[in-house]
Amino acid sequence: MRIAIQGELGSFSHEAAEAMLPRAKVVPCARSLEVFDRVQRGSVDGAVIPIENSLAGSVAEHFDLLLGRDVHIVREFRLRIVHNLIALPGTKLRDVRRVFSHPVALDQCRDLFAKNPRLEPVPFYDTAGSVKHVVTESLRDAAGIASRRAAEVYAGKILKAGIEDDKRNFTRFFLIERGKIEPGKIKRGKQARSADKADKTSLAFTTKNIPGALFKALSVFALRDISMSKIESRPLRGRPWEYVFFVDLLRGDDEDSRNALRHLGEISDLVKVLGIYPEA
Repeated sequence: MRIAIQGELGSFSHEAAEAMLPRAKVVPCARSLEVFDRVQRGSVDGAVIPIENSLAGSVAEHFDLLLGRDVHIVREFRLRIVHNLIALPGTKLRDVRRVFSHPVALDQCRDLFAKNPRLEPVPFYDTAGSVKHVVTESLRDAAGIASRRAAEVYAGKILKAGIEDDKRNFTRFFLIERGKIEPGKIKRGKQARSADKADKTSLAFTTKNIPGALFKALSVFALRDISMSKIESRPLRGRPWEYVFFVDLLRGDDEDSRNALRHLGEISDLVKVLGIYPEA
């Protein structure tokens, strides 16, 4: 399989892709839009995308692309995020003055900069890309913050391991594939578990701007004892001051779930099932 990721080889997305699909060929992409376009065109078999970090929250762009593209979720995976300070071989910690990484990674390593005030955090487009930049440019006064996999890919030296402030740092990833999904007619991806093990549903819906609309929408699940593990709203593109709700349900493709979705469709302007898959 060819699996696209956003970012460089050695990124956390690369690490997640290797854990989920050990024998897949990973295809790095510069932008998230390219990842989704490749999946929709069929030039790759699927993609592994980060959707939510336990500290930084949701990846808003990926929610928007899940709604707007003809793709669906077939599996989820939770990766423990371990940040490392990585430099050119031969570099000593005392030599480092600049630290490159993605802004989220820099923010998750505040203690490092508090304890080492000489270090200047420098925002970069990608965690693994920061290590690639330091090594390929032979920057002896700089380091990057990234995964251990990045150090392996670019032959960097780990100066300090496990530098994240909070050890309970996880990112949830989705494996997505081309095409829409229809409850009751699930066709599982080549690498997904069997449909009867699917016990989680992600969907998006909109409501009319009238009193009680959201309450009525959510009641279709409460009335059937369907537990909801997540809900958040996002602006609806092209319709200012209107919003779409993204919801995760702890239920697979059974009769109650299908009835709830039919009921939701009767009272909502838009309902899109983003995926029915096994919970991580």
